[in-house]
Formats: sequence, structure tokens, C-alpha cells
Amino acid sequence: MRWDDVAGATRDLAELELSELEGALTPSGIEPYRAKQIYRWIHRRAVLDWAQMTDLAKRHRTALAEAFHLSTPNIAARDRSSDGTEKFLFELADGRRIEAVYIPKSPADTFCVSTQVGCAMQCSFCLTAKMGLERNLTAGEIVGQVRLLRSELGLLEQPINIVLMGMGEPLHNYDATMRALRILTCPDGAAVSPRRVTLSTVGIVPALARLADEPVMPNLAISLHGTTDEQRTSLVPVNRRYPLAELLAACRAFPLKRRNRITFEYVLIRGVNDSVADARRLAGLLTGLRAKVNVIPLNAAPGIPHERPTAAQIDRFGKALADCHVTVSIRKSRGRDIRAACGQLLVETGQQSPGQRLAGMLGATDG
Repeated sequence: MRWDDVAGATRDLAELELSELEGALTPSGIEPYRAKQIYRWIHRRAVLDWAQMTDLAKRHRTALAEAFHLSTPNIAARDRSSDGTEKFLFELADGRRIEAVYIPKSPADTFCVSTQVGCAMQCSFCLTAKMGLERNLTAGEIVGQVRLLRSELGLLEQPINIVLMGMGEPLHNYDATMRALRILTCPDGAAVSPRRVTLSTVGIVPALARLADEPVMPNLAISLHGTTDEQRTSLVPVNRRYPLAELLAACRAFPLKRRNRITFEYVLIRGVNDSVADARRLAGLLTGLRAKVNVIPLNAAPGIPHERPTAAQIDRFGKALADCHVTVSIRKSRGRDIRAACGQLLVETGQQSPGQRLAGMLGATDG
């Protein structure tokens, strides 16, 4: 059953954690132990039709249909890059739209999913920031992206990686994001290992302190992008509230399991933060941290007032970090030709189709 088939005030089962579902079944005369069976159908097998849940008695399926509905996004558009990356435009129950990306063999199959419709962080190098924040996603809408991607791509039986790096700031939608992670990692559901989940954040310091105490601990990636407060504030305005010293102190206090490190993401922008001096300052900031740096050459697009560094500038920056004994990787952009790369997700309004809008945007890029 799809969200657009639902009428009335039935409860959305896609929002429930396993323990909540166990309690919610009792009024319908369904034994609590059936919750695990239902969870496996929904989150492991991506089955949304009660009639197909064949290990449940017919009376149970009828009771479920009367008491619950199962929300899931609809696919409004799907684009495939020359490198195999796929971008999905999802429509939600209220008509709002979000984007998610499938990146094959990177080295594992990876889903980049959204946590908000738009974003409030106003990062100057990111197209999603141009939308502003329309609303938070629910936990069911976050989980629904993964469920739908696994089903559509035939990856229900395959291990996947999940990166919360799509539209929105995950820690700005803290409660729904954490609920979604608990649902996704539940052993009786999708059973995604927390080690295969990465949460990317600009560094909302109080939320980082809360995250440190969560039972489900994803890998942590901090969007740094600057080596001085002045520089970082110009790129990531939330730095005014949580400056570098405060953010890095929170990172030093963050609990890490053995062999784990915090990833620091650094969008490299020509003439802004790409000098050898920037690299050396970055190395100094990370002294004493179990850290690695993921350098992301800017994915330029219309509306972003910055330029991508040359290949020589990118190599020079990476070498300067390595010379300072920093573990560094240079991210290879995937899906740039369909505007699916880091910082390029944007849902526009207007009368053109998604394909027409995309073609217009691509015509003005630097490739």
C-alpha cells in the first residue's frame, strides 16, 4: 500500500521502531511476537502490501490494513550518469521533493540519502543551501529512501553503505535521524551494520555531545572546509555559533572505537582555501586527533560563486597534507554530469520537467 492510497487517520507503521510496533499490535489482536515477522517484510524485503506477507494469518493481514498504513516515497525521476551513478528524485506524501544518490562500487554500493527538504546551513559552495529549509524529514521518510533504493536496484540481499550526506544537516534533524538509524540497524529489519553508516555534519556542537551517548554509533564525518574562523565562517556560516576551537574540542572528546577515526571533509575551492599554507594549518588543527582528511574538489555549478581548483592545485594540496603526516584521500567526483555529486543536490520549482531543468543547468557548468 502506497502513501497515496491511504485515507483516514491510520498509524504509519514505517515510523515505528520494533519495540513500538510490538505494543501497537495488541489493540488489533495481533501477538507482539509477530512484530519481528512484519519488520522483516517491510525493512528487509521491502514488501509494502499486507497481502504479500504470507507467513501472517489472513485475519492478521486484515487487521494490519485496518489499523496501519505504510508510507514510502514515490520515484518522480531517475537519472543515470556515464559513470554508473544514479540520482533519484523522490516525491513525499505532501508533494515536496528530495534527492538521493546511488553510487555503485565505491568500493561498496553506497546510498547517499537526505535528512531534510532543503537545508538551513547556508554553506556557500552547496546548491542545496539555495533551497533554504522547507521542513525536516520524518524517520520513516529517511528509512523509506533506503528501502526504495534497495528494492529498485535489486540490492535487498547485498551489503550496502549509507551516507547521510544528501540534502540537509542530519544533526539539525536530530531525533528523526537517530530514530531512522535505529530502524535501519535493527537486526530484525534491514540489519545494516552501524559500521556501514556515515553521518556527515557541519558540526552542531551540542548535538555532537548527544551523539556521543547514542546506542547506535555511525561513522562521523565533519564538514570542516576552512582553517581559520574567518575563512570557515565565510563558507560555513554556522561557524559563527560553533567556532573551530569549540568544534575541534568536541571532536577530541568524541568517543571512538579502536581503529576508528573521524573523517574531516574539506571542499577545496580555488583561491579560497587551497594553498599550501591552508594545508599546513589544517594539519596543525588536527594534531592529536585520530583523523583522516577527505579532500573534495569543488563541484562547480550555476549559482555557486566559487571555482574548482586545477588538477595541479589539488595534487599540491594533497601532497602538502601528506608531507605533514596527515592521512589524506582525494575524492573522485561521481555523477557530476547529472548533478549528483557532493554539493550539487537541488530540487527546483517551475513548469519544466526534471530532465529539462537538469539539461539547462548542465549547459552552463564547467564540466
